[in-house]
Amino acid sequence: MKKIIEIKNLSKSFGDIKAVDELSFSVREGELFAFLGVNGAGKSTTINIMCGQLSKDSGKITINGSDLDKNIDSIKSELGVVFQNSVLDSALSVYDNLESRAALYGIFGSEFKERLSELAKLLEFENILKQSVGKLSGGQRRRIDIARSLLHKPKILILDEPTTGLDPQTRKLLWNVIYELRQKENMTVFLTTHYMEEASDADYVVILDGGKISDEGTPLELKNKYTRDYITLYSVTENEAKKLGVEYRSNRDSFLLTVENTAKATELIIKNPEIFKDYEITKGKMDDVFLAVTGKKLLGGDDK
Repeated sequence: MKKIIEIKNLSKSFGDIKAVDELSFSVREGELFAFLGVNGAGKSTTINIMCGQLSKDSGKITINGSDLDKNIDSIKSELGVVFQNSVLDSALSVYDNLESRAALYGIFGSEFKERLSELAKLLEFENILKQSVGKLSGGQRRRIDIARSLLHKPKILILDEPTTGLDPQTRKLLWNVIYELRQKENMTVFLTTHYMEEASDADYVVILDGGKISDEGTPLELKNKYTRDYITLYSVTENEAKKLGVEYRSNRDSFLLTVENTAKATELIIKNPEIFKDYEITKGKMDDVFLAVTGKKLLGGDDK
């Protein structure tokens, strides 16, 4: 896959604060890329520079083969952006919000109505087109934010904490839509999130701290590097669990064993087949990875 986003030695300061410090990374076409960091790590600053809303101090950004410094207008047409805070006009209806946005991309008349129909069906907002945005629930409003970003069929969708505060049903709907678009249109998704289960589904992860990359890799690579494996063992006594000689804790109907890695888990199972009759093996979580890399908890909200 080709590199659709390339960032080299990007820097941006606000007075004495270096929000982004010689940052370099790339994103491959069609992948789900997770850009993680605590508040103030530099995520939103990087995104605002990529979108042309903020000037950089130094460095180079190339998006879909175009230099940001030379082709900002063409690059903007390639991007769909869902910011942390909604940018919809609360006084206008859903229909009018989307119609006015589409017009900025030269989408009018029957072309607009056809695209609106597609998105309304996909994101399940067909029955609220005439409602004013100010009267929508948070979940409904977020669906319209997503639709607004997709009107012009962008090659890259930037999602800056898109599901913060949403109920599980709406979160699931949004991710189903994003998955479908990635499959159908090979759309690249650039994600910031504080929900680590969302980051676990990414193709590649970059963890930012203090404007610099603390570590990067696939979720599996990072889990193998920073976490241990867990075996949930059912239908055994505590004496049997203790006999295995590994760290464990008792749950209501099982014992949770902690092992160094999958190889150690396999070795333990092979040596004790009479004990391992009903069990599950799981990797550590991305929350554990993030804490290990940064020593901090990941919380939602604005950042620079």
